[in-house]
Amino acid sequence: MSPRAGRAADTTSAPEGADSTLAFVESPVQLLNVLEWAHAAHATGPAGGLTVVVLSPNDPMTRGQLRRMAQLARDEGVEVRWEEARGGASAPFHTVGGLAGALRRADRVVIGDPFSRYVQLMLTITRARSLVVVDDGTATMEFIAQLARGERLQRWHRKGGRPGPRDLLFAPVSASARRRLTPGGTRTVEVFSSMPIDSAPDGVTVTANAFAWTRERFGPPLLTRGSDLVGTSLVETGVVDPDRYVEAVIALSRAHGATRYFAHRRESAEKLHRLAVETGLQVVRPDLPLELIARRGPIGRTILSFPSTVVHTLPLALAGTEVKVAVCDIDPAWLTETASPRAQGFLSGVTGTARDVHRLTSVRHTAPA
Repeated sequence: MSPRAGRAADTTSAPEGADSTLAFVESPVQLLNVLEWAHAAHATGPAGGLTVVVLSPNDPMTRGQLRRMAQLARDEGVEVRWEEARGGASAPFHTVGGLAGALRRADRVVIGDPFSRYVQLMLTITRARSLVVVDDGTATMEFIAQLARGERLQRWHRKGGRPGPRDLLFAPVSASARRRLTPGGTRTVEVFSSMPIDSAPDGVTVTANAFAWTRERFGPPLLTRGSDLVGTSLVETGVVDPDRYVEAVIALSRAHGATRYFAHRRESAEKLHRLAVETGLQVVRPDLPLELIARRGPIGRTILSFPSTVVHTLPLALAGTEVKVAVCDIDPAWLTETASPRAQGFLSGVTGTARDVHRLTSVRHTAPA
C-alpha cells in the first residue's frame, strides 16, 4: 500500500533534546548540500542530532534522485523522514501539523530553498535560534542579494511586475520568513554555499562549501577520451527558446566532440527525445546529482555546460582530477519574449563569477564552418 498523503513513507522521529537539528529539502542537490554542511559541522550521526525532512515533490525524476540521496544520508547516520507533502489537497495540512512539534523543539533549522512557500511556512512555526541556508544552486546568489536589499523573496526567472493573487495571499507568510532569515537578537543566520558571495547582509555568516564529503566519499573518477555536455532546464522555466537551445546543443557538441548529454532532472521527455534524434548524443538521466555522478565516473575529460550551478560546483567536486569544465554563455537572441528582464544579467553573472572554468565564446562562433 502507498503511504497516506502527508504521512511519512520512511520515518524516524525527529530528535528531542538540546542539540536537535531539523533540515528541510525538496531536491537532491539540497540534500547533497545538507550532507556537505553536516560533514563540515560534524552534525551527522546520533551525536549530531540531525533529522532531514524530505518534502517530496511529484516529479518522478526528482523523487527517484531523492530516494537515492536519502539512502546515502542514512548510510552517514542521518535520520530521514520522508513526507508525501504534495500528495493531495489535504497533504500540506497533514505535513505541517505532523512537523509542528519537531519544529518547535529544534534548536537549529537547515533549509535548502528559502523561496519555497512550503519552507517559508515552516519558518513561521519554528522557534530555532540558529538558521542555516544551504545551496539550492545559483538561486542562493539571488537570495543573498534580495535579503541584503530588503526585497520580497522571488525567484530570478520569474518575470517582474505586479504580484498575482496567490502572491498577495501568501505575502504575510513570505514577509515573516524573510524577517526570520534576517539575523537579530539571539537569532543567527548562516549561509553554507559554494557560490561566489562577495558581500552578505550584516550579521549573516557565510561558510564555504568545498564539497569535502563528496571528494572523500567518491572517486577519483575514470576519465573517458570524449567530452560530456550538461543539460539545463532554462527551456522548461521559460527563459530560453527551445529551437535556439537545440541549435546551440548541436553546435556545441559538434565543435567539442561531445558524446553524452547529462539531462537536468526537470527537462521534459519531449525535449530530450528531440535532442537525442537531432544531435545523436546519448541522453543520460542521472540517478544522483551530477556532482556525485562525475566524481564516481566515468566522465569526460571536458565537461561542457551552459550557465548553471554546475559551473561552480563541478570544479570543487572534481578538484585534483584532470577534468576541465567549460561554460558557454547564453546568447541574448536565445531568450524568449516572456523571459524576466533580469535573466540575461543574472546568467552572465553566473558565468562571470565561476572559478576554475574555461569560458567559451558563443556557440555560433564555436560551431565548425
